[in-house]
Amino acid sequence: MMNIYEAIRKDHDIQRDLGEQLLNTSGDSTERADLFKSYKDELEFHANAEERHFYKPLISNDMMQDHARHGIAEHHEIDELMEKLEDTEYSSSGWLLTCKKLVDKVEHHLEDEEHTFFQLSGKVFSDDQKASLAKEYLVFMNEQREGKTI
Repeated sequence: MMNIYEAIRKDHDIQRDLGEQLLNTSGDSTERADLFKSYKDELEFHANAEERHFYKPLISNDMMQDHARHGIAEHHEIDELMEKLEDTEYSSSGWLLTCKKLVDKVEHHLEDEEHTFFQLSGKVFSDDQKASLAKEYLVFMNEQREGKTI
C-alpha cells in the first residue's frame, strides 16, 4: 500500500516535469498555453489535496505546526506568481522571467517538503495514518482531475 509521502512525491515528479517543459516553450504558442494550463491545474489540485490530507492533520501537532503553516504560506506565494503569469502576455519578455521564478519557487517548496517536512512528519504519523492519508489524498486528487470537486 502506498503511503502519503509516495503519493505526494509522485505528484511532485509531475510538477517538476511540467515546469521544465514550460520553461522550454517560447512566445504566444499553443504549446506554452497548454503546458501552462496543465502546470497551473496540477499545482492547484496538489495544493488543495496536500493542505487537506497532509498539512491539516499536522497543524495541531506542536512540532509540525510552524512547518505546516510555512508550507501553506508557500502555496500562497506560488498562487501569487501564477496570477502574475496569467496577467502577462505569453509573448512578453517578462513572462518567461516570471515563469522561471515560479518554477524555482515550486522547486524550493518541493525540496522543503521532501527533505524536511516528510522526515519530521514521519515521526508524527503512524504507518496506518500514512496509508490512510495517501488513500484520501489520491481519491481527492483524482476527483479534482476529473472535475468532480473544487
